[in-house]
Amino acid sequence: MRNISKGNIFIISAASGTGKTTLVSRLLNNHDDIRVSVSHTTRPARPGEIHGQHYYFVDTEKFETLIGESAFLEHARVFDNYYGTSVEGVNILLEKGCDVILEIDIQGAEQVRRTLPDACSIFILPPSFQALAERLNGRGTDSPEIINKRLNKARHEIEQAFLFDYVVVNEDLVTAEMDLLHIIKSHRLKQSSQQLFIENLLENS
Repeated sequence: MRNISKGNIFIISAASGTGKTTLVSRLLNNHDDIRVSVSHTTRPARPGEIHGQHYYFVDTEKFETLIGESAFLEHARVFDNYYGTSVEGVNILLEKGCDVILEIDIQGAEQVRRTLPDACSIFILPPSFQALAERLNGRGTDSPEIINKRLNKARHEIEQAFLFDYVVVNEDLVTAEMDLLHIIKSHRLKQSSQQLFIENLLENS
């Protein structure tokens, strides 16, 4: 069991349909010390999504009020809907010693990297564009028009992978999950992440 200290922030981004939500869910199910920040959004809930668990679903007026109150670590408008990460929600998890995953798009990732340069950023890639198209069509949650929008945007999104610290190819879920876990564990061993432990060790020597 690792020493309890303030947690780390991990940014995870990907082109739509790459499988980042599934990968993050697997990590959360298997590791109690990894948590995800629940984002706010103005888009309607999809079948099976639960308010407060998958997203905080709010209307546009409420979201814009929160923007005015500087309540978000990052926020962006994507496909006519707002998405945002709560500053308060992230800080609560960090103070508990949890590592916090920000499952956000590339716009949000850029904002967080500017604000929190020590955050570890990870980009999830599909094995091919053909596989990405098959996954988007297989979800059955979006119209053909939305799918075409997402595919047209995917190349630009994937070009942003060059700006991230790590890249994971999601061809096999089990392998991709292990790759993510290795990155998280390695980041925990950085000197900056172990600073509190070092200081406590010296104080009690």
